[in-house]
Amino acid sequence: MTSSYPSGRRVAVRSAAVHVPGVAADVFLGAAGTEPALPPEEAHRLLGRKGLLYKEPATRLALCAVHRALGLPPGRPAEPAGQGPGTAVVVSSNYGNVHTVREVVATVRAGSRKDVSPLQAPNASSNVIASTIAIRYGLSGPNLMVCSGAVSGLQALRLAALLIRAGRAERAVVVGVEPDDATVRQLALLRPTSNGRHPQPRAAAACVVLEAADAARADQVLLGAVSHHGELPAAVKDEGTAAQLRLISPGPAAGAPGEVPQALDLSAAVGETYGALGVLQAAAATAWLGARPGPGAVRAALVSGDAEDGWARAELLRPAASPDTGAV
Repeated sequence: MTSSYPSGRRVAVRSAAVHVPGVAADVFLGAAGTEPALPPEEAHRLLGRKGLLYKEPATRLALCAVHRALGLPPGRPAEPAGQGPGTAVVVSSNYGNVHTVREVVATVRAGSRKDVSPLQAPNASSNVIASTIAIRYGLSGPNLMVCSGAVSGLQALRLAALLIRAGRAERAVVVGVEPDDATVRQLALLRPTSNGRHPQPRAAAACVVLEAADAARADQVLLGAVSHHGELPAAVKDEGTAAQLRLISPGPAAGAPGEVPQALDLSAAVGETYGALGVLQAAAATAWLGARPGPGAVRAALVSGDAEDGWARAELLRPAASPDTGAV
């Protein structure tokens, strides 16, 4: 079964950022910036200390990625981020709060629910990451959490685009994030693999800010169709791009003869990022597309998924001329 969002207002990427501690910045094609990514326990150096008490590692990493994507200076924002009203938050994470849930259950089993700290209890909700981002930055649009397995990162992009196309939001902050802890590593061993090996989980976060495309701009990166398939599409099998980001070099038009595809497997380069992978791919592709010289159209194909959760595919495009030409 294949699904994709309907045509309507075009959607563009306003900004993107990657925050993956312990990985060289050049892996992400410029999306990681020049400052080193901070581990969760040092997130206060970017975010400020206020408001981080009892925040989980995944929430801290997500906040770092959003902070950088919004281009904010270090420290807690003194006021809501610009353009907060009408801004949606869509977060993809499958393991985000699972360690807290496990600890809360263990605490209740050993004693009673009275032993659970009131400050820890909110973290038992899977939506805690998305809600924390919205509260901290004053983003008052729709608020969604996507926990749909290996395809959830690209599905988060699809849902965010739907909100913009339907007029429910003017822009959307899309985040993919996963932690790395003992609980995550145990659960990762239960996931099916194609080669019999289980990749090492990697704590990672990425943020992509989407908005309605500006018809007067020709240099913006546009989000094309996002589709979900029950199995790896035949065309993708032929390209050999399973769970990879495929970069198409500049040419006279997308798909024109003579273009040279470049495949980037972030799972192989970084580690298992599960629900964050699709947004990581989108952030890296945005940086790559934005840095391409010349007037020709450039595009990137994003693919993520597995045999259990199915496959998702998305395209990003920097048009050759105006957004009204070179449609994806």
